[in-house]
Amino acid sequence: MYIIGDLVIYSAHGICKIDDICEKTISGEKRKYYVMHPIENDHQLTISIPINKEKVFMHDLINKEEAIEVLQSFKSPGTIWEEQARQRHKLFSDIVNTRNRKEIARMINTLIRKKIEVERNGHKLYEQDRKLLTNTTSILFKEMAISLNKNVAEIKELVIGLIKGKEIRLIF
Repeated sequence: MYIIGDLVIYSAHGICKIDDICEKTISGEKRKYYVMHPIENDHQLTISIPINKEKVFMHDLINKEEAIEVLQSFKSPGTIWEEQARQRHKLFSDIVNTRNRKEIARMINTLIRKKIEVERNGHKLYEQDRKLLTNTTSILFKEMAISLNKNVAEIKELVIGLIKGKEIRLIF
């Protein structure tokens, strides 16, 4: 069970802060709810999730040790590039739905490497891939930044350096 002030990952909204735990009556049914907001939203969006549904929609932020492992994974090549856009989108969507940060990092790694390659050739990354890369890096890099007490720009710089083969000492 989470407590007020905890940071969690909430499905499509990314990192959220729990502001309250309260009882609400909806459709005549009284239940306890987590009340939270995305940390980037500054209370413009409030999300309420029944406490018994948190395992479906919410999960903990990555811890420091996992964040270091995920960061180090960018030294290795990502996944195999699927040429068919529809199949690639299905494959990558399935990876995101697993919530497995190491697999998501491998996918991000692949997308970043492909982006570098196509831009080197004067092209752009396929729009669907670009959106997926933007959304997943936004959440994962923020999560790692919080866990490693860094900012997102530092995480991005480290990741790009690792992908480009630079020798980087990871000390946190």
